[in-house]
Amino acid sequence: MELKGLRFAMHNLGCKVNSYEAEAMSEAILKEGATLVPFHEEADIYLINTCSVTNIADRKSRQMIHQAKERNPDALVIATGCYVEGKKEELKKDKGIDILIGNSGKGKIVELIRAYRDAMLENDGRIEDYLPPVKEEGEYENLFLSKPLDRSRAFVKIQDGCNQFCAYCIIPYVRGRIRSRKIEDCLKEVERLGQEGISEIVLTGIHLSSYGLDFQNLSYEYASKIAESGEALISLIEKIGEIPSIKRIRLGSLEPRVITENFVFRLKAVEEICPHFHLSLQSGAAKTLKEMNRHYTKEEFKEAVDCIRRAFPLATITTDVIVGFPGETEEDFQESMRFISEIGFYDLHIFKYSRRKGTRADEMKEQITEKVKKERSKILLDLALKDSEKFRKQFIGKISEVLIEEVRELEGETYYTGFNKEYIRFYIPLQKDSALEIGGVYPVLAEKAMEESLLGELFSE
Repeated sequence: MELKGLRFAMHNLGCKVNSYEAEAMSEAILKEGATLVPFHEEADIYLINTCSVTNIADRKSRQMIHQAKERNPDALVIATGCYVEGKKEELKKDKGIDILIGNSGKGKIVELIRAYRDAMLENDGRIEDYLPPVKEEGEYENLFLSKPLDRSRAFVKIQDGCNQFCAYCIIPYVRGRIRSRKIEDCLKEVERLGQEGISEIVLTGIHLSSYGLDFQNLSYEYASKIAESGEALISLIEKIGEIPSIKRIRLGSLEPRVITENFVFRLKAVEEICPHFHLSLQSGAAKTLKEMNRHYTKEEFKEAVDCIRRAFPLATITTDVIVGFPGETEEDFQESMRFISEIGFYDLHIFKYSRRKGTRADEMKEQITEKVKKERSKILLDLALKDSEKFRKQFIGKISEVLIEEVRELEGETYYTGFNKEYIRFYIPLQKDSALEIGGVYPVLAEKAMEESLLGELFSE
């Protein structure tokens, strides 16, 4: 099947790792001569990179798959990702999907499309490429990205899989055990992205803190100590910091145990590092953390935050929180809320617990009603908005280095907009005498708070 001249549309759901993989697959298809069109338009090829972290994600994945076939019944519809991996048998029967790929084999996307015509003759028009999750001893599957759709920031996937098996989480079952990308492959991709004008690199993985645990033939216990110390991760960060074209390095989600004095000391020495840390909490209640099978205590989490703030006083700390985990009493929720308030996060990603078949939490008694989950989610959301505004106001009157990403219209006015190192969005009024370059980094004086952002002006001495 020739791709030249075909219209191609892509829709991605889920995490930053999914975003990276979707862009890498799209780039491979576009290199063959296809033309990118918006997903809501009619296309010849549709790619849906699915997510399965919650029931809502499952539903959205199904909706996007079926919308594609409705837009063009003759289109080639490709479904990939976690939802595919977890629902293999069910999706085999779905006539709205032509090619199914789990979480291994995404690097063969073009090969599979080209084989499609042959498969139509032999197998009623369907290819089933069910590669199981890579086992612990398996190799990392390299995907490569050179021209991301975002011209200022690029995700770089350096790790896949997870060995944590938290009680609520399906991801280890659909992503497999941890695999780390070789440092030389990471650096090669970062250098290429820098040459394409990318200013900011975001290092991401399914369990980023485990990066390097599978390097070399080490015992599990010794390798775990290396991973928890962050030695492999910080070594990679230091090497990326030596690449002249990269102005910023941002980190994906980290576990508290990787945050040590040594890790943070070395991190601070990398000028390009962004003091924006996403530490996954999930609950601030001691009992709930234990029942979730999280591998840290609330005291260890607090020490990690303190360690960061000793080195980066204005660091942005964001987190994920699950409300309504089975057995979460009102007292547990109040304990969690007090802890969250004590930390003072810049942003909370709040999730209502979603039952996932195959996980330990699905079999737990004392499941919480949707009504209670909704109420607790609203309470935390209100707290998060107050803490976020309070944090942003600390920057008023200060100068931030802002990476310009795009021009936006807001309430009839035109602004440049982008983020500072702490990942706070700035709006800068468009002025005739100050043409800013997309992807450029500029000093901006924060003047006042706006909704979930700051208004600033270009600073000149």
